[in-house]
Amino acid sequence: MIQSFDRVRESMYTHTLPNGLRIYYIPKPGFSKTFAMIATKFGSIDQHFVLEDGTKVQVPAGVAHFLEHKMFEGEDGNALQKFAATGACPNAFTSQDRTAFFFSCTDRFNENLEILMNFMFKPHFTAENVQKEKGIIEQEICMMADMAPMQAMNGLYKGLYQRHPIRMQVGGTVESIAQITPDILYTCYQAFYSPSNMVLTVCGNADWQTICSIAQRYSPEKAVHIAARDYGDSQPEVCQHEIIKELPVAHAIFRIGFKDTPLQPGENAFQRKLLGDLCCRLLGGQTAPLYTELYREGMINRTFSSTYGLYPEAAHGIFGGHSLNPQAACARIEAEVQRLATQGVPPALFERMKRASYGMQLRVLDQPDAVCMMQCGAALYGQDFMTFAALYDKMTANDVQQMLKRWAQPNHTSRFIFMPQGAERKG
Repeated sequence: MIQSFDRVRESMYTHTLPNGLRIYYIPKPGFSKTFAMIATKFGSIDQHFVLEDGTKVQVPAGVAHFLEHKMFEGEDGNALQKFAATGACPNAFTSQDRTAFFFSCTDRFNENLEILMNFMFKPHFTAENVQKEKGIIEQEICMMADMAPMQAMNGLYKGLYQRHPIRMQVGGTVESIAQITPDILYTCYQAFYSPSNMVLTVCGNADWQTICSIAQRYSPEKAVHIAARDYGDSQPEVCQHEIIKELPVAHAIFRIGFKDTPLQPGENAFQRKLLGDLCCRLLGGQTAPLYTELYREGMINRTFSSTYGLYPEAAHGIFGGHSLNPQAACARIEAEVQRLATQGVPPALFERMKRASYGMQLRVLDQPDAVCMMQCGAALYGQDFMTFAALYDKMTANDVQQMLKRWAQPNHTSRFIFMPQGAERKG
């Protein structure tokens, strides 16, 4: 099937294999590089789940990330070396709610797609290679422990959520990965690396029929389905309003988060994400009035950023960066959320920020890698990235205000601050 998105002058081929694997192809005539990504809806928060036969499974934190590492190693060699021989650039990532594998190339696309699909559906885990990987991942975990901005985000998650597994960092801990065995990896692989739980997206220059043929040839005929996933007892209130720790840093690092209502049954996840991103831009974008004020006063610098996170049973807006007075900066952001939630967003400001957000999405269309990532993310939740134009048309200032009202509720805000060791804390 071919879908046409006239507003953005794009088209997308779509097909679902009998085993449930969803395939998308966005042609880019004239582009020299082609990008392919296959993603599964399995991330660090999937630690408790129920199999089709009713078996309840609990796995250690960090399994999804560990599995990502091990997928490249097969009985017939390492997939990274095979990609290197073709001149392709491969990589992978694990987030809270997904794992993705991808490559880009300028030629030999079909061969590279075969490499990708082959190792994706032929796992090879042994006691020896799992034990070897533990040492590698332990080093990675230790390196991340020295990254203050990342640790500040992990600390904020612990303040925002009381029981949700998002509290655990994506890579797990040295203690949790020590518990991982080949049997655990195979259990998670069979449960989540099922074609019906995955999407394949290609953007660039390729043959549509060949893409589908390769995908069908290398993916299994049958799909396994997860009966249920458990993300703990979702509480509307935050766990802690403020967490302050000392660290040997030159300037304080802060994160402030506003807890939102989780995605509701039947709600469009992509629409919610676009709205959340717009709210973050209205407050923390570099042309937002609040950003300008805080920057001129020296309360924030160019490290300041914002993001809207949307995951199963979790949603939040997060702001932060370096600051000479982090508590005052947090207070100003909270006050602005309260003000806009009460008074509403000025129409001119809303229209300007909406156009800016829309423009950012348009820019993505010239980047095959970004298009693939966006389409994979949307498709895992049953939507298409190219619908963003129609979704922005429907978005109103009242929608923004309603979201900010949820953020502004009592006990929906948490702060995490790393203060320089020995520094005086300002109110």
